[in-house]
Amino acid sequence: MDKINSYFKPSVLELRPYSSARDEYDGTEGIFLDANENAFDFEYKRYPDPYQKNVKEHLGKWRQIDPKSIFLGNGSDEIIDLLIRSTSRQGEDRILTLDPSYGMYRVSAAINEIPLDLVQMNSDLTVNQDDVFNKMNDRHKLIFICSPNNPNGGIIDSNLIEKILQKSGGLVIVDEAYIDFSDTSSWITRLKEYKNLVVMQTFSKSLGAAGIRLGMAFMNPGLVAILNKIKPPYNISIPNQLAALDRMNKMEAVQEAIEEIKAQREFLRQALGKMEMVKEIFPSQANFLLVRFQKSELVFEQLKKRKIIVRDRSREKFCEGCLRITIGNSEQNQMLLKALEKINQNELITV
Repeated sequence: MDKINSYFKPSVLELRPYSSARDEYDGTEGIFLDANENAFDFEYKRYPDPYQKNVKEHLGKWRQIDPKSIFLGNGSDEIIDLLIRSTSRQGEDRILTLDPSYGMYRVSAAINEIPLDLVQMNSDLTVNQDDVFNKMNDRHKLIFICSPNNPNGGIIDSNLIEKILQKSGGLVIVDEAYIDFSDTSSWITRLKEYKNLVVMQTFSKSLGAAGIRLGMAFMNPGLVAILNKIKPPYNISIPNQLAALDRMNKMEAVQEAIEEIKAQREFLRQALGKMEMVKEIFPSQANFLLVRFQKSELVFEQLKKRKIIVRDRSREKFCEGCLRITIGNSEQNQMLLKALEKINQNELITV
């Protein structure tokens, strides 16, 4: 437990956590006069389970992991913020991540006034191992690695991640938001080897439940216990917990959707690759493609006028002229391709 304590700020370790009514009694039957709830018959009149036990039991079966190793956040963004606030001291500690990558690492670091050091990726959006280790130092309490990476969808080499885990004195967070669209194994299977490993996943992508704002983090139970001390007492609402359980009861449909998205990704990659207006398509194991276009600004605006919305990533490092296209269903992808053909033929909407 001493090693785990070393990852966190002394103030967090010394913190006496808020004690909710459900900490004193977690039963479901009885006359509840302990939490100042409304006793009359209103829907959702009771506070939710602060530790989401039922959801974690189902998640544990799905991901084949002990529920005690699961932490749930109000979106992965809450987990990122809690990790920064619990580990990193202003003026002393730093955070490390790749560039370009998921933008919330930068935002959360800035909000918490913790310097964020960036390892620039290569121009093809691969990672140079020497660049990582030249940048790493003992002040990095957190290292965020998004794999598959956003915005390009590429996998970060597992040997590199393993070396980072071995060399880092802080927590290494592997953000696997898109892992179910990938052909690689999750780092969840390596949690018992590395106490400093945190694996983040989400209900927003493969599970198709972005609207319930539920992020997952898998880690050593000792880390979960400390995060439970500092999280808001009831951070996952009853409706969101119920929605999560409902979605996990429909895993056959979820898996079918994942396979269709992967098939459509390949179809779209091949179709876009034949277009004269497309300069480059980055390899992706996510549910999107990063595509470099000729006249990307024109393409972006013309698609928007046709009510086809993609993401302009051209301001990111080495992503000049790039649009990120989420993989739609078959009909949506055909409509996208037809629109691009019209733009390519200079059939432009001017109003």
